[in-house]
Amino acid sequence: MKRIITIILILLVSFIITGCNKNEDNNKISIIATNYPSYEFARAVVNNNSNIEVKMLLKPGSESHTYEPTPKDIKLIENSKMFIYVGGESDTWVDDILSSIDTSDKKIVRLIDLVETKSEELKEGMESVEDEEDEIDEEEIDEHVWTSPINAIKIVRKLNEYIDELSIKDKEELDSNASNYINELESIDKEIRSVISSSKRKEIIIGDRFPLRYFADEYSLDYYAAFPGCSEQTEASSKTLSFLINKVKEDNIPVILKMELSNSNIANTIASETNTKVLEFNSAHNIKESDFNKGITYIDIMKENIKVLKEALN
Repeated sequence: MKRIITIILILLVSFIITGCNKNEDNNKISIIATNYPSYEFARAVVNNNSNIEVKMLLKPGSESHTYEPTPKDIKLIENSKMFIYVGGESDTWVDDILSSIDTSDKKIVRLIDLVETKSEELKEGMESVEDEEDEIDEEEIDEHVWTSPINAIKIVRKLNEYIDELSIKDKEELDSNASNYINELESIDKEIRSVISSSKRKEIIIGDRFPLRYFADEYSLDYYAAFPGCSEQTEASSKTLSFLINKVKEDNIPVILKMELSNSNIANTIASETNTKVLEFNSAHNIKESDFNKGITYIDIMKENIKVLKEALN
């Protein structure tokens, strides 16, 4: 990893020398976010404000857990007034970058600092990405804090405060944007609670990694999955498949969930063995390029998730 960072920094120096910075003439206040949720929540506060610009480093549709910054990305971070990242294990590259640039004039925000965090959970039937001898190590923070709409509300409120400080003259507009978005999030929260309270079951089966602990805990949902949230594994062992298949049969689960941008192999295997269907639940970790270009929001994603929940829990 250090070798990769060194190479990147060398390329960065070359990039700076050539002066290939397209943003030099842009007088807008720059906010740079690493992934979709950090981008989306900042975008919601800024909305169409003409003085502030929000950009996302992670390409839509790409794998967030294996992202490596380009020299252009590093330059964007360096020139920004606010840099927002999640702060979990998929952002381990950030510390190296921040230690190599001047951050004295910029606001650095970690999403995991804005809410109460939980440790990644390894439930029955779930395969660990670690070897048995490593299991005594300190538990990893589950970085997927945004999956709970309640956490999303807290994050938007804090980002609203920080962005206000960047452009005091726009405070009234920014506050109004944040308030409107929070109202939508509160409506989403109420609808989710209504769906779950009237459902026949309170259990979901995910034939995939599980980045939804904050969501499940917020709404008191039980769950079983193939892997923990930040697992890079895509194929499950026969032991895990057998456990999940038996769980579906025992609990009469009608729907197997898969996560966005997944290959669906595990969910499809479980579904074929249990005569159930597969539906996608979107954690909003990243979205397809076509959806990003359409301006799909976290609110839109959660509305689709509510439809999936109605079917999965009944």
